[in-house]
Amino acid sequence: MNDRRLAEQVRIVGSGLLGASIGLGLSAKGVDVIVDDASPSTRALAIAYGAGRAPAVDDAPGLVVVAVPPDVTADIVAAELQKYPDALVTDVASVKVAPLEELRARGADLSRYLGSHPMAGRERGGAVSARADLFVGRPWILAGHDAISYRRAAAIEDLVLDLGAVPIEMDVHDHDRAVALVSHAPQLVASLLASRLREGSGSALGLAGQGLRDTTRIAASNPALWVQILGANAAEIAAVLRPLRAELDTVIAALDDPEASASRRTIAEALAAGNDGVARIPGKHGQDKRFTALVVKVDDKPGELARLLTEIGEEGVNMEDLRIEHSPETKVGFAEISVLPEAAHPLAAALEARGWTLMEAER
Repeated sequence: MNDRRLAEQVRIVGSGLLGASIGLGLSAKGVDVIVDDASPSTRALAIAYGAGRAPAVDDAPGLVVVAVPPDVTADIVAAELQKYPDALVTDVASVKVAPLEELRARGADLSRYLGSHPMAGRERGGAVSARADLFVGRPWILAGHDAISYRRAAAIEDLVLDLGAVPIEMDVHDHDRAVALVSHAPQLVASLLASRLREGSGSALGLAGQGLRDTTRIAASNPALWVQILGANAAEIAAVLRPLRAELDTVIAALDDPEASASRRTIAEALAAGNDGVARIPGKHGQDKRFTALVVKVDDKPGELARLLTEIGEEGVNMEDLRIEHSPETKVGFAEISVLPEAAHPLAAALEARGWTLMEAER
């Protein structure tokens, strides 16, 4: 295809979710993608899904992407740098300081290495869950260091852009601090919250709504992989969790004595601080825009959700986000549609005129 930036042959080592998704996206662009993996069956599965082809003796990749677990990232990067002396090598591990320091200690050629990190993923891993559009609109961090220039690493930026992601330049230390705040600590908090559900009765869990699902969704992630990630970025994660622990202790003390003079203020300030934090999260595609949510009741029968989305399109409204809430005990679901504020009132009126029932956005 003539709209791609990458001209190089690309070798991907590791054919799990990220590796296979990169392969699918680049292959769709017409890039010659080589897929390799320590597990022949895992590699064969990724190739069967269309992520690339098997290695050949005359391969000469210009770019190597290492997509393996964090505990072996530096080993594989070092091996690829040595095996392909003309290739630029990147990795997609979610920690950047540890691999760089290990490679530097080994005396690896850091002038051909730039770590990167796509801020995208799914709860389920493996090639079976891979998607060519996994990275579209998502940040992809290029974790710079003194031994290589961004100009020398231009092929990595081309890869990012070909996959529809947004390249962001960031120092390795800044990267690890940032992901501790926005990814690693939230993973632990979600997992710890979800662990409390083990003690819940069936009737209690049957009351679960979208709020609980939103706050525990990532708790379904792979524990073995996350043990490696958390261990590799432990100090930065602990620095996020310590203040959280102190704030949690303060709120618990207020709940223990809710009639005390300062208790309600303490709780209110904690909730308001949460409002402030959420307001700082960028919206769609990183834009600093706030959206208005419309909640539409959708009957639990084939074709209803599709009809709703079609009719929103017929009204000429761009849907910025969509969430579905459905209780197994009911015959209806709720579609929360996020739109620009100026589109909310006209869309609500149009949907009601078409026979849809709108609910309060806050449930």
